[in-house]
Amino acid sequence: MVTAVRASGFVEGGAVTRGHFVVFEGPDGGGKSTQARRLAERRGAVSTREPGGTALGLALRELLLDADVDIAETTEALLMAADRAQHVAEIVEPALAAGSDVVSDRHTGSSLAYQGHGRELGVEPVAALSAFATVGLRPDLVILLDVDPGVRAVRSGADPDRLEAESRAFHERVRAGYLALAAGDPSWVVVDGAGSIDEVAARVDAIVAERLGW
Repeated sequence: MVTAVRASGFVEGGAVTRGHFVVFEGPDGGGKSTQARRLAERRGAVSTREPGGTALGLALRELLLDADVDIAETTEALLMAADRAQHVAEIVEPALAAGSDVVSDRHTGSSLAYQGHGRELGVEPVAALSAFATVGLRPDLVILLDVDPGVRAVRSGADPDRLEAESRAFHERVRAGYLALAAGDPSWVVVDGAGSIDEVAARVDAIVAERLGW
């Protein structure tokens, strides 16, 4: 079981203020990057991503997504966790503690879906690895943009990266994993990713208004 850790924010007028941590999850081609960026801009939040939110993470991202690099499944999980540890320590936690909202394109859920389910490494060991990397930090809200595999295939680019190029069976396991995670965690909300950017944004805005009062 992962225990959430919420560090103290700054004190102003006797009250502790801390930002909200919102994460967008979903399969490649689901539109989460666009929606994460859009929400961050509207909220004036810190916009970041995994992997690649830090200088170290960017180097790891290039390695992890390089279609010409052969990476063992467990190595992939460890590199994702290394990126996440640096991301939380350098970007996410300092911003939250200072009272800023943070919107991230991917976080722990991606490892649980892609490595835990997609690579079939198991959710429990991958969750334990991510909990160690994040010191147990968990998002206040996870928005899962769910799209049909056929939609994902159409939206994906002509030059897929190492993970995008995986088999249909792999991506079906990832999607099923995501839906299972959402079903078991009340901090997750599944949002239909089909439709125009504005239509999906309207659904997202309704969710964050309901859950966070934004």
